[in-house]
Amino acid sequence: MNHKFLIHKQGDHVGVAVVDIDSGETVRGVFMDDDTTIEIDARDAVPLGHKIAIADVPGDASVIEYGIQIGKATGGFGTGAHVHTHNLRSARW
Repeated sequence: MNHKFLIHKQGDHVGVAVVDIDSGETVRGVFMDDDTTIEIDARDAVPLGHKIAIADVPGDASVIEYGIQIGKATGGFGTGAHVHTHNLRSARW
């Protein structure tokens, strides 16, 4: 396997780690809708199953995954950041 995260659709702001990602590591992700790839530098460590930002998202902006809004960026984050409850407020509640 040469990728470390998956992105569901083009236009998403985040991908999901399929292995642990180390801070400072250059990692490849695969878009599941068309098999294209993207490489980014991880700003933070990202545990398996957690989200990694593939785009800069300003504070209080919508965060897109699966092609839909999953929440709001509470303080904003940059490409390569670990995205989780510390910087993402769920759209579910």
